[in-house]
This record gives sequence, structure tokens and C-alpha cells, in this order.
Amino acid sequence: MAVPKQRKSKSKSRSRRANYLKLKLPSLGTCPSCGKSRPSHTVCPNCGSYKNKVVVNYSE
Repeated sequence: MAVPKQRKSKSKSRSRRANYLKLKLPSLGTCPSCGKSRPSHTVCPNCGSYKNKVVVNYSE
């Protein structure tokens, strides 16, 4: 079994750990109907369309 020869410093382990602890922003795309930004693969919160079809009617 492998054993480390020297102890890793706090800054070394914390900088390595920081890569998988940082928050990732959702990828945003533009809605083809209204042109506003929205998360990918979701219904547009502004106009209610998905894949150029109105799925949710927000006008009511």
C-alpha cells in the first residue's frame, strides 16, 4: 500500500480541494421565442415556450 513520504501543506490540500467545492453557474441559453436568457432544457420562465411551442400559458 502506498504511503506518502512527506506531509502535504494546508494550502496545497485546500487548493486541490477548492476545485470540486466551488459552485458552478448553470449554463444559460437564449429563448428562440422571446430572446431572453433561460436555463438550457427548461421551459422559458418569461414566455412559457419550449422547443418553439408554448407549453405554459402565463397570460392567465
